[in-house]
Amino acid sequence: MKKLPVLLLLIPLSAHAGWKLFDFKSDEDKDAPAWVESETVFPAYPKPENLIPFEVSSVTRNRHFVDASSISVGKDNVVRYSVVIEAAGGARNVSFEGMRCGAGERRLYAYGQPDKTWSRSRDEAWQAINFDSVFSYQKVLYEDYFCPEGTPVRNASEAVQRLRQSAR
Repeated sequence: MKKLPVLLLLIPLSAHAGWKLFDFKSDEDKDAPAWVESETVFPAYPKPENLIPFEVSSVTRNRHFVDASSISVGKDNVVRYSVVIEAAGGARNVSFEGMRCGAGERRLYAYGQPDKTWSRSRDEAWQAINFDSVFSYQKVLYEDYFCPEGTPVRNASEAVQRLRQSAR
């Protein structure tokens, strides 16, 4: 019986060290091919007539928009889109991003430049969406528009329809 307490002590240590003591993958998961991201093509720079507003929080005075013409759902199930954030003082941030619904992750592909071109992001790693912040526009896009119930919308038209319904 002394082996059980020793094993129980190893579980937290193994998690901290990144070891896998137990592998509970189903047979289906083991046979599934590893996820591969599709090639990403930058969209045209956002035009004012294509911007759809969405509400992030009553706490912020920033205004948030998604460029309807930039939305796509890839074969890799990544929802890609351009977002425009206008600060109360007039500053404007433009970015091209992607969202993996099943993983709850986001990725920044590029920043918009004043000359209406894209500048590739230096850090293109996938990052967890911050679901705890009232200022997280990615959280709102995930939950309300692009990933209902954690599943990606079927296509760009569905995403645009969901955005337009809330903009009314």
